[in-house]
Amino acid sequence: MALVLAASIPLPASASGTPPHQPSLPRPWVKICLKLKQMPQHRRIRCHFPPAPRPRFATEAGRTAQILRTPTINELSIPTSPSTPIGITTGPDGAVWFAENYGNRIGRVTTAGVFTSYAIPTTDSQPGHLTAGSDGALWFTEAVGNKIGRITTSGTITEYALPTANAYPWGITAGPDGNLWFIEVEGNKIGRITTSGTITEYPLPTAGSYPWRITTGPDGALWFTEALVGSIGRITTGGTITEFAIPSSGAIPIGITTGPDGNLWYTDANGKVSSMTTTGTFTEYPLADPDSCPWGITVGSDNNLWFVEQCANNVASITTSGTITETALPTVISGPFDITAGPDDNLWLTEDYVDKIAVVTP
Repeated sequence: MALVLAASIPLPASASGTPPHQPSLPRPWVKICLKLKQMPQHRRIRCHFPPAPRPRFATEAGRTAQILRTPTINELSIPTSPSTPIGITTGPDGAVWFAENYGNRIGRVTTAGVFTSYAIPTTDSQPGHLTAGSDGALWFTEAVGNKIGRITTSGTITEYALPTANAYPWGITAGPDGNLWFIEVEGNKIGRITTSGTITEYPLPTAGSYPWRITTGPDGALWFTEALVGSIGRITTGGTITEFAIPSSGAIPIGITTGPDGNLWYTDANGKVSSMTTTGTFTEYPLADPDSCPWGITVGSDNNLWFVEQCANNVASITTSGTITETALPTVISGPFDITAGPDDNLWLTEDYVDKIAVVTP
């Protein structure tokens, strides 16, 4: 299913602009939206579908947001409807793979735009995110199915049930130890699964932290966001956890990745993109539109950080020195959700509301 906090956090829509069906469980990101709505600066956010188009905001004083050059954007329609794509990553086969949350499938698209999709055995599993593993397969989370899935590049799927019931696995990444590391949003844990399927879970120190996304850091540890307590967490491959409180009030960290400068970069639903050193020094860059809801983030071939603004319907980049560039997506209210660097040096992102994949040439 798709996220999102747009001028609201709606249910994802099909290409027709209407929700394909009611979700089987309440979406946990609604809690994130409601937390934002409690803040005076976000009082206009509506936590239901559909969102209204966001106005274009002028550059905020003291913050550089300029068009260095306009990226070229091409949108590809996903054959499945509804698909409601969420996570996206580059596979070991030179194609781009994505999770079809309402479609209950794992999708694959070549750089030439040819689609293939594979049905997940568990009904209504609602896959969220995926990553390439050290074993040459893709690994993905099944949020409602409460499983971790593995799919070979030829489409064979294996599923592994989680020990914790209703854990809602979400973010996942390949660890430096050759294992896969994942988030349990409702379980409030970090999980590890070996390529042979052995699962270990690590409870987080802070209750109700709402962990969201996870990445391998520059220091050989795993780093993750804790959305509802405004913290960035670190876990070693041995399971030792440290939490770093974000210094600004109202922070809601979402996406996270390691930047080309050796720092961690993360999106903050509270209208910011920020970086932190591995020792816990934070630098924040406010966006012109505080309700833009920055979400997924990755490193591009140009060594800039690229991210999507779900509510503002933009794809954007930020240099490691803080210069921000924003570009509107061609389809209005498309619900950009996640973004990855493709094998062709372009950026590939999921458009959750309209069942499309967008290809951005910087």
